[in-house]
Formats: sequence, structure tokens, C-alpha cells
Amino acid sequence: MTDTISALNTLASYLGPRDFDQINQGNLYTHQGIRQADIFAFFGGSILEGINVLAQAMNNQIAKHYIIIGGAGHTTPALVKEARKAFPNLTVPNNTTEAQLFNQILQDQYGLSADFLETKSTNCGNNISYLLDLIAAENLECQSIILCQDASMQRRMGATLAKQAPHIKAIHYAAYEVEFISQDETISLQPQNSLGMWSAQDYIRLLMGEIPRLQDKLDGYGPRGKNYLVHVDIPDQVQEAFDSLLPTYGHLIREANPEFAGK
Repeated sequence: MTDTISALNTLASYLGPRDFDQINQGNLYTHQGIRQADIFAFFGGSILEGINVLAQAMNNQIAKHYIIIGGAGHTTPALVKEARKAFPNLTVPNNTTEAQLFNQILQDQYGLSADFLETKSTNCGNNISYLLDLIAAENLECQSIILCQDASMQRRMGATLAKQAPHIKAIHYAAYEVEFISQDETISLQPQNSLGMWSAQDYIRLLMGEIPRLQDKLDGYGPRGKNYLVHVDIPDQVQEAFDSLLPTYGHLIREANPEFAGK
């Protein structure tokens, strides 16, 4: 079990990068050489914990503009369910988009509101394309974007932006960091303050689904495949970790849902 936990944590660490330590201007300057990014882009695929990160970013003035991106995708029903459980007094319309839901929580819990909402996108690819459309429509200066997405999809989000807008500096800050541990002879997640965190099984499913998407192969999302992403060099230790998990968790790999394909 120790080897399995190590392999899972290798995947989690690789797929959910943070390019600076804490979300304040000092750390951003130390690691990236700037005190403010042009845009902080928060993506609705995140668990609820992401809203706490967004609020902290806004309070610390980490960017000039704050945008929440997300229409309705495969994670939306689970997100709405978690939001209703975490915030019983929150009124959530059945047809809400992820961006609207997160902004409502941001207003209710912190008295803050994003500068812009993007409510049409349904997947990582058009999360970025519609974000870029919004930036152009609002005539926003954009040389740098802090990307804040669910940790399982953070690296793919950066590779998608690099494909569509290579001139923009992408800075990673995954919405949470968690570790797998052994507890009562089962694999679980380290107790932490990640609001709305996936179950261990769901998180494993998300992590396992990312490596095939990042691989630059015919059935991947790289240039040799669907060409959604720039080429990604997956480190040997990450590929070895993924390969070691296939016999046990290969059946969990999530296929892309054509219902949420789009621009």
C-alpha cells in the first residue's frame, strides 16, 4: 500500500502545481518577479475550497482583475450538491452556472464579487477560449494570468492556455493541496481544510483521467492527438507512477463526455 500511496501523491503533486508558496504579493514577486498579475482566473471545475483561495487573492490584491469561468459541465451537479450542503442558507437555482454559483458564494461569505463572469464554457478547452474572448471583448491588458483550477486539472489548464495564447505568461496556483495516506488499512486523504473535497475514490478517478489526456499520443490531447494542448513532457517518475497504478485503477479512467464538447 505504501507504494500505491506514493504513486498517487506523485500524480497529485504533478497535476496540481503551485508556482508560488502563498497567495500574496510578496510571494508572487519572489517566485515570479511581479507583484500583481493582470488577471486572476478562477475556474468553476474547482471544489468549493477554491472560493476561499479566490477571496484571499482578492483581499491581497494579487491581480488587477478577477474572473470566474464556468458554465455547466460534468462536475456541475456535484458542485451544486456540495454547495447546498456546505451553505444551507444559499439559494441555488437549478439552472445555475458554475461561475454564477461561485460568485454568489463569494458575495455571501466574503462580501466580494468578481469583476467578470464567463458562463458559457463547458470544458478545459473552451474555458480558455471563452476566457480569452472575454478578455478581448473587455479590452483588458493581459500579459500574465494566475490560473486557479481544481488541482486535478491545473496542469492541463496551463497547457491549454499555452496552446491558445502562448504570448501570455501562465502562473499556476491550484485551488488546494492534499495528500493520500493510509488509514485503517484503506487509502484516504489527509484530513485538511479543503471545503467540498472529493472522496478519495473520486479524486483518484480524476487524477487517473488526466495522464492519458496530457500524453502526446494519438488518443491524447497533445499535438499528435486532438491538438488541444501544447506538447507536455511528462516526467519519467510521473509516468512510472501512473503505469504502476493502472492494474488497480485503470478502470476508473474517465472518458471525455461528448455532451460537454464545444468551442
